[in-house]
Amino acid sequence: MLLDEIVLITYIISLTVLLIFASHGFIMLYYYRKYFKHAHDAVDTEKFDKTVTIQLPIYNEYYVVDRLINAVCEIDYPKDKLEIQVLDDSTDETYDLLKKLVAEKKKEGFDIKHIHRTNRKGFKAGALKEGLKTAKGEFIAIFDADFVPQKDFLKNTLRYFVKPNIGMVQTRWEHLNEDYSILTKIQALALNGHFVIEQAVRNKAGFFINFNGTGGVWRKECIINAGNWHDDTITEDLDLSYRAQLKGWKFVYLKDFTTPAELPSEINALKAQQFRWTKGAIETAKKLLPEVWKSKLPFRIKLQSTFHLTNNIVFPFILLAGILNVPLVFIKNSGPYEPFFNLMSVFVLAFISSFLFYLYAQKDISKDWRKKMALFPIFMAGSMGFAVNNSRAVVEGLLDRKSEFVRTPKFRIVNKNDSFMKNKYLTVGRLDSSTIIEIILAAYCFIGVVASIYFMEIAALPFHLMFFLGFSSVAALSLKQAKLKGRFK
Repeated sequence: MLLDEIVLITYIISLTVLLIFASHGFIMLYYYRKYFKHAHDAVDTEKFDKTVTIQLPIYNEYYVVDRLINAVCEIDYPKDKLEIQVLDDSTDETYDLLKKLVAEKKKEGFDIKHIHRTNRKGFKAGALKEGLKTAKGEFIAIFDADFVPQKDFLKNTLRYFVKPNIGMVQTRWEHLNEDYSILTKIQALALNGHFVIEQAVRNKAGFFINFNGTGGVWRKECIINAGNWHDDTITEDLDLSYRAQLKGWKFVYLKDFTTPAELPSEINALKAQQFRWTKGAIETAKKLLPEVWKSKLPFRIKLQSTFHLTNNIVFPFILLAGILNVPLVFIKNSGPYEPFFNLMSVFVLAFISSFLFYLYAQKDISKDWRKKMALFPIFMAGSMGFAVNNSRAVVEGLLDRKSEFVRTPKFRIVNKNDSFMKNKYLTVGRLDSSTIIEIILAAYCFIGVVASIYFMEIAALPFHLMFFLGFSSVAALSLKQAKLKGRFK
């Protein structure tokens, strides 16, 4: 009986944490409705003649650098006011390709420089900081290798630097390959929640937002004043964003102007990206939340910043809930705990909050939002399936375990006929510990599915199914790509 009670109490604690963070979606939706028609001030771009430096941080991106550089050079802005820095840390054929591309663009009259480092000191943050030393521009635009900026990017962002305290303007990410697969469709659903609701709401309500690492423009003075790029976290963008806003700089987020980008099309690339984002946010929270709470900021901004920086803490509790779900089926049907289980019905609010959050995000930007929201159960299952990968990231962040900045490999996958299997950056070929754990948990959660059917626990069955499908699908995709590559290590 004591063990049963420990399981119940631990489970309730886990669900309470998940409920608190998930119910924050209701707050986002409240502000979303409140500021729905609010617009930022802007000025006439025809009168804007400031010098701009475009920085392109690149590391072994052979398949996409030509697309990136061609798109950047097509941006509508006077050549005599535009500088392009190719910040190249590459160690493969990308270096030679970039050298050739830069030489061609120089002949066309562009002020473009190929800045190659022989080491990756500081990773992306180090490359950006190195380029900033010689950057001519009063404004710094940044694009990762998988982005394809629109021709009117600068004219649609620079016009919002209407006041000297505007430090950064961020655009919404658009997805070049959203319809490539179920995996990319689910990623688009998740990212749209962040870019359509979270970023827009926080910005319009006066809360802190973050530069998303690419697709935005900084005032150079803001970067310098905030302490420049730091490499002590693996989310240098989030880190600098908070340091700048703590200094009093204001940001502008443009929901209705987008910068297209390529989504990861294979599971291991997505795992690496999610690990970096999750761990980096925890590192930034440890580093800067004390500064946030010591500042003179209003309490509401401090509280919102805490939710913003710590929301990834939910992953260990998702994992714990998934593990405890199975014994709870047997406990419910063997012990006098009916009042506890009746109380747990309140936790369905977490599911409702999440559903409405993503529903409003899709309705805002998609005419076929009903079709996209049909994927919501799969998205939820995927979030559960990533709990192992992301929980490890949370633990490493909390324990200050430093790791390399593992960039997300790009495959130039846009159309359904495109394939990444011959791409040399394919991050598969080994059966790692996370995949093994995911396989074990899939089998374990299947016991919960069978038990729910046996005991006719119809209300619990969907959650057992989502955990089972989440772990099994993530593990299966990892195994499939390892087999296709043809080697296990």
